[in-house]
Amino acid sequence: MSTSTDLKARKAAAVPNGVGTKGIYVAKAENSELWDVDGRRYVDFAAGIAVLNTGHRHPKIMAAVAEQALAFTHTCFHVVSYESYVRLAERLNALAPGDFAKKTLFLNSGAEAVENAIKIARYHTKRSAVVAFSGGFHGRTHMTMGLTGKVMPYKRGFGPFPAEVYHAEFPQPYHGVTTEQALADIDRLFHADVDPKSVAAVIIEPVQGEGGFNVAPFEFLRALRRLCDEHGIVLIADEVQTGIARTGKMFSIDHAGVVPDLITLAKGLGGGFPLSAVTGRATIMDAAHPGGLGGTYGGNPISIAAAHAVLDVIESEDLCGRAGRVGQRMRSHLEALAKQLPCIGDVRGLGAMVAFELVKDAKTKEPDADLTASILAHAEQRGLILLSCGTSANVVRLLAPLTIPDAVLEEGLTILSAAVRDAYGRESTRAVA
Repeated sequence: MSTSTDLKARKAAAVPNGVGTKGIYVAKAENSELWDVDGRRYVDFAAGIAVLNTGHRHPKIMAAVAEQALAFTHTCFHVVSYESYVRLAERLNALAPGDFAKKTLFLNSGAEAVENAIKIARYHTKRSAVVAFSGGFHGRTHMTMGLTGKVMPYKRGFGPFPAEVYHAEFPQPYHGVTTEQALADIDRLFHADVDPKSVAAVIIEPVQGEGGFNVAPFEFLRALRRLCDEHGIVLIADEVQTGIARTGKMFSIDHAGVVPDLITLAKGLGGGFPLSAVTGRATIMDAAHPGGLGGTYGGNPISIAAAHAVLDVIESEDLCGRAGRVGQRMRSHLEALAKQLPCIGDVRGLGAMVAFELVKDAKTKEPDADLTASILAHAEQRGLILLSCGTSANVVRLLAPLTIPDAVLEEGLTILSAAVRDAYGRESTRAVA
């Protein structure tokens, strides 16, 4: 078997530079742990960027996939359909908030789900404009790059972007952007840049992912619902990273008691297999003509089988409740660490979607991207996989599988504390020098 060193060299020669990697090459994985090709073990606090809410290779998911593979692997749902697709749509329709008829479309990726949600909203409203938010992330395709409110690494050099996309401020209490100010910015947008009667959709992540795990205040989400109702705008909740039990409820917007018109899903839905969905009001979902929605691989039978098992596991293992407990342990650990280290400016999150922001000065809140990168490097050296986020690349996010055993969770948090202390000590020494 090739070593990591060999594979890094081969990757550099064969794969474009734009495909960024951490340089870890996996050989096997189980639940919340993985081993690289050199035999080194890691605790996984990334979970494939919130894909593996049910952990690596959950036995029930693997069994469902194996059973489906014995029957058929692909027909294209548009050519030869299958019951499992319809049944999964029925399950998501029943789980999604709202006391009205719903329908679901299956696709491959989160970006594809968002693209189709925008298509559906535009067709339904006969309008073209879309409002998104600063710091938001919705994908790397053309339309979703336009919706995304984070330049690096997603937008730089890839323009021009689609017209009729407008960005409003996202509430960030830590950085002084209140709900009232964010709502005032939407009002400014509607008076200065775009007529609300031309807006097809407002799309928002109830908890921003790449933007820094900023939690949308519940009153802000409720106000958005009222604004959308007032102007006939479709409200889209982008739950690609926040959905499927990650925040302690099946959909993170459930915490606010807000009912969106459309929900986009992916990541955790497939349990490690490519699958995304748009779920929403039947009257809106039915707007497009036959053949206007879909794709060759959308709702692949293997991925559909995995998703059925994911929903079964969430229910049988109470992963919504587990997300709350895991998240609380993470937050209490980080809050205790923040009291000792001034470099941690803020600890935030919802359920098991937790992050902490690194700053150079607690008063000025100047972002410290270098320290953030150093923490990730020190954690990796100690056997912990972490990811950063934030528009200034100064936030560390924790996305452990919801199935992580308590002992492995504590091991990961212990490594994390050591990595933060080590990185902060070295950065402070360099600053003095």
